[in-house]
Amino acid sequence: MIDPSPVTDAEAAPDSFVVRLDTGEGIHYLDWGVPETSASLPPLILLHGLSQTAWAWAPVARRLAAHARVLAPDLRGHGLSDPTRAGYELDSLATDMLTVLSGNGWGDAVGGQPAVVAGHGFGAMIAATMAAQAPGSVAGVALVDGGWEEMSEATRSSADEYLAAIAEPPEVLGSMAAFLADRRHFHPPTWDADQERAARAQVDQKHAGHVGLVSRPTAIRGSVQAMWSYDPSEALLAVLRPLAVLVAETSADDESARERRLALEDVLARRAARGLPASDVTRFTGVGHNLMRYRPAEVAAALLALLRRSVDTATSGDTPGDPA
Repeated sequence: MIDPSPVTDAEAAPDSFVVRLDTGEGIHYLDWGVPETSASLPPLILLHGLSQTAWAWAPVARRLAAHARVLAPDLRGHGLSDPTRAGYELDSLATDMLTVLSGNGWGDAVGGQPAVVAGHGFGAMIAATMAAQAPGSVAGVALVDGGWEEMSEATRSSADEYLAAIAEPPEVLGSMAAFLADRRHFHPPTWDADQERAARAQVDQKHAGHVGLVSRPTAIRGSVQAMWSYDPSEALLAVLRPLAVLVAETSADDESARERRLALEDVLARRAARGLPASDVTRFTGVGHNLMRYRPAEVAAALLALLRRSVDTATSGDTPGDPA
């Protein structure tokens, strides 16, 4: 029986590591340690979204670290991972994350076990691309409020317009206190030490007292361009293993929510027609995009279910249909 609400460990603290790419750049990740139980579950890789860092996943990682090995990397050019001038295409970012797997002895490249990969927003696109790029290295994929829509249709904007829309106002970057206050204001009831740590990880404090985003402008621009190149039908038809979808809906009845539902239903129908594993869809009504902050217990429960389902699928020898 699946625990409906994995218990959080307030004392859990991750270790920090760096894996080197063939080109020499370092990809930083947080490792929440080897669990004492449930060794049969595959490892879990948690990918953050645009402009975020690995620390965004802390509330969920705390709840799952006792059940599975949990790693949360910083994407290239984000957090403590090295920036580059290029390399922000989805295939390149997926290769970065597969290198994190290989560096820990997991995945086809090193003859290791596959991992379950969960991605939030932009991270969901990378997770799906990993599964398409190296099917034997990914045991299951979780799309956390992203990864099933074409961005141009979902936002009705171009990549450049989106970049302008997400730019931080100067007053928010005026000081660390102003930045933290802005992040706290999103939802005061869920503001805690983990949220403050995640917010602080997003910025550097400058000598003049203001702060700047740790995510490099080149990385943000390249990542947004990658988002606009993403084809959900192509990517998700190449995910051969169990798929979980977690949907945030501020309202279940507005036009945006209906359009997102239709986009998801279309993709899932295409998967079903190919004989691919059924997808578990969990909807969260009345909350925003950052489900790891607003509903960490429920997100952890959904990921734990996916971890266990991925084991059952592998044990049954179920071979999905050919997506070609």
